[in-house]
Amino acid sequence: MAKLVSFFLLALIAISMVATTALAADAQYHLDRSMYGPGSLKPTQCLPQCTRRCSKTQYHKPCMFFCQKCCKTCLCVPPGFYGNKGVCPCYNNWKTKEGGPKCP
Repeated sequence: MAKLVSFFLLALIAISMVATTALAADAQYHLDRSMYGPGSLKPTQCLPQCTRRCSKTQYHKPCMFFCQKCCKTCLCVPPGFYGNKGVCPCYNNWKTKEGGPKCP
């Protein structure tokens, strides 16, 4: 009986993990493209969007500098504080001379 209960609990945990992973992966692709896609911002909207994007980094000044530079060129800032750059291809593909990402 104890083996059956432990097997049931283990199966329940596994199903819960799979469901959570599936929901998280699915949410990534349902971003509103009109709100975050290329050309979705006006140059005057760059400062508040970059303030949001850089609010949780310890390198606030460089993040703000490069974010605003990228925003003014791409007219797009990805959602969230980190990642999600696939929503803004220009922002994602702009590289430094060394080949690293230019936009935070």
